[in-house]
Amino acid sequence: MRFAFAAVLLIAAACSRPGVHHPLADPHLTDEIAAIKAIDNHAHIVSIAANDREFDALPVDNLEPSVLPSRLTDPKAPEQVQARNALFGRSSKADVMKQKGDAYASWVLDQAGIETALANRVRMTPDLTAPRFRWTSYVDSLLFPLDNTSMVKDSDKAAFFKLEEGHRKRYLTDAGLSAVPSTLDEYTSKVVTPTLEKQKQAGVLGLKYEAAYLRALDFSNAAKDDAARVYSKYPSGAVPPAEYKILQDYLFCYIAKEAGRLGLAIHIHTGFGGGGYFNTTGSDPILLEPVLNDPAFRKTNFVLLHGAWPFGDHLAALITKPNVYADVSVEGLFFYPTEMAKHIRGWLEFAPEKVLFGTDAYPWSDQFGWEEAIYMSATTTRQALAIALTGMWKDGEVTHPQALDIARLVLRDNARKLYKLP
Repeated sequence: MRFAFAAVLLIAAACSRPGVHHPLADPHLTDEIAAIKAIDNHAHIVSIAANDREFDALPVDNLEPSVLPSRLTDPKAPEQVQARNALFGRSSKADVMKQKGDAYASWVLDQAGIETALANRVRMTPDLTAPRFRWTSYVDSLLFPLDNTSMVKDSDKAAFFKLEEGHRKRYLTDAGLSAVPSTLDEYTSKVVTPTLEKQKQAGVLGLKYEAAYLRALDFSNAAKDDAARVYSKYPSGAVPPAEYKILQDYLFCYIAKEAGRLGLAIHIHTGFGGGGYFNTTGSDPILLEPVLNDPAFRKTNFVLLHGAWPFGDHLAALITKPNVYADVSVEGLFFYPTEMAKHIRGWLEFAPEKVLFGTDAYPWSDQFGWEEAIYMSATTTRQALAIALTGMWKDGEVTHPQALDIARLVLRDNARKLYKLP
């Protein structure tokens, strides 16, 4: 009976372990990683407010479709079923949302083992407040103050620039203006800087760029005189793309300097993107190297989002720079743990203090909302982290305690240091 009772205790202990064990990961390391409360560097949190569309400045759900992994699109995919069951069991999502009320989003974080999430949103709402939710705002619209006709090359960009012009109009209204100022100096002093300062006062931690959906990431530190000439030369009508790029580049760098002054990080979408016309070549983070190497921006921290797939090696090289970080968001949605572990292991061997956990939680469909996405991405990422660190441990690169230290860095401590969180 003693042996039987001991066996029952062992079975109960195994069932209560927080980690989902993968055959390539050490089970003890898996459980220790699962117990770490994470800081999510990048998530599109949806408010409980009806018809919330401010979870993204450029929602991709109405674009020309592109092929996505089946684990995102198939409601019967094992990972989706597991996420739904873990979150809601036999209850409906609507019932749980009604029961939890304003605490619903925080409850979802609890289920995913996340302490704090940086919410990428146009505006925050009363149910998404600090300390559980911190704000990452969008600033792409500030790069395009002129007529954007020349930028519209396909149906996706037509939809995107219409949205960006709406965001720009709101920023102008917030600044007490009905139109774009007549000079570049007035635009930066009356619109750009006040917008960033107001967002800082409202609790923003990072400024998000989705620029790769709008143009290539080949920004350079353009001369102010050249940018001012372009700004004044085209008060109306289409701007030649080569001329417009000069102004966009200048404004990108101006905002980067202001971000350094205000202590705000710059978040940049890198790698694969949604929609049938997305230019993957233009999203290679190596295109940003002239800016990242510019001494003028050494006080600004840049966070390159999404693991930059398929440019992971370029990302590994860039995070060796003192002010550049990588986040793994979307990897936990697109890839299974074994493949994701291959991607992140090189980053962990290069610069583990520069890698940030992120989920890229997003409302992909009615069946697979941000809630299921954040749970699935967090679960996959923890498994991938356990696999990668187990491999490093077995190969003699790190000890078990060092592997656990790296896990803590990735899951919370790097973000806490970067954003000066308590």
